[in-house]
Amino acid sequence: MNNNLTKIVTLIPSATEIVAFLGQKNSIVGRSHECDYPNDLNNVIKLTSPKINVEGTSSEINKQINTILENSLSVYKVNIEKLKELDPDFIITQAHCDVCAVNFSEVKSIVNKYLDRQTKIISLEPNTLNDVFNDIKRVAKDLDIENETNNKLINNLKTRIEKIKNLAATKKQKPLVACIEWIDPLMIAGNWIPEMVEIAGGTNILGKSGDNSHWIKFEEIIDQNPEIIIFIPCGFNIKRTKEELSNYIKKNNGLRSLKAYKNHKFFVADGNQFFNRPGPRLVESLEIFAEIMHPDIFNFKHKGRGWINYND
Repeated sequence: MNNNLTKIVTLIPSATEIVAFLGQKNSIVGRSHECDYPNDLNNVIKLTSPKINVEGTSSEINKQINTILENSLSVYKVNIEKLKELDPDFIITQAHCDVCAVNFSEVKSIVNKYLDRQTKIISLEPNTLNDVFNDIKRVAKDLDIENETNNKLINNLKTRIEKIKNLAATKKQKPLVACIEWIDPLMIAGNWIPEMVEIAGGTNILGKSGDNSHWIKFEEIIDQNPEIIIFIPCGFNIKRTKEELSNYIKKNNGLRSLKAYKNHKFFVADGNQFFNRPGPRLVESLEIFAEIMHPDIFNFKHKGRGWINYND
């Protein structure tokens, strides 16, 4: 296959990041409205748009999404005319979450109805860190770009993870950590996040590795009384998350009684750029966890950019 002629459409940010990581960024001819990294994609056509007001509060967004899903509708619109014009060789999407991106069945239907049936769909569905690496390898294989260079890139990510794991293992204290993926209502992070907490030297609570993120009751956080709480809402940057959290604390004063709050161990991280994008930058997300949990032995200089202490 002549890679210079390959046309790729990425309908989820992690797919865009994986393709760029594998050296094929210039082959991306269309992307989702959320694909913003690498940050020089302005000339690449946006093919999707949300059907909800994404500027609302987490509570308002949740209500809008529930209404759409209850009616068996997609949360996103696809610009089919532009997609037909692009006539891509590959569309990379996901089958993991109907809220994260255009769902797989809709993409399949669009391809069958409007595109050349030679268009290949690559669907990502990671639940663990290993799944993420397998997805990267699979994308390389399907794009016919498996080579020594890309294998080295993938192995380098694994090496960085192993170094963090080994150094974190030297710490006897493994703080109890809760990772919040949505603030109102509360959702505890699952999938690859619990595994990453453990690698970074923490003891993950409430979420289970490999299982989907799930809603929890406010009382469960109070009962567990974690030593560290890290807020990583999907799609929210640091500033927006801090504002949401401030409002939530005002409405739920019980949070102030938590050990983590009293000890200034409430942390806000960029859940939009990190953590919720199962691609190469999960390693940077792991570095953020390590810095937060064991600042005496880890400093990757992500503080201020990737995370902040809520109390600072």
